[in-house]
Amino acid sequence: MKNNLISRAFLHSLGILIYVLLIAAFLFNGQNIFGKDDKFLMPVAMLLLLVISAAITGALVLGKPVLLYMENKRPEALKLFFYTIGWLAVITVMVLGILAILK
Repeated sequence: MKNNLISRAFLHSLGILIYVLLIAAFLFNGQNIFGKDDKFLMPVAMLLLLVISAAITGALVLGKPVLLYMENKRPEALKLFFYTIGWLAVITVMVLGILAILK
């Protein structure tokens, strides 16, 4: 069961990484896509994107742990949550390491 939780947490973290990469690519190329925009709708669009991103990443981090918790599988729920956070920390350190090397 422990390996299943670790691999599930890794897959959730990998999903978050892929989602963040897609959003970062979109934001990086935003001016090429939309041009320089000083209109009111740009901050609205960015805030909406923030809310959607929080919902998607929240579902990936908390979705299955909450379901497990509701099924009275509290130890598994907590382990999955913390394994996911742990994998996210490892991925973050790796990205920061890559940035430091590329500097």
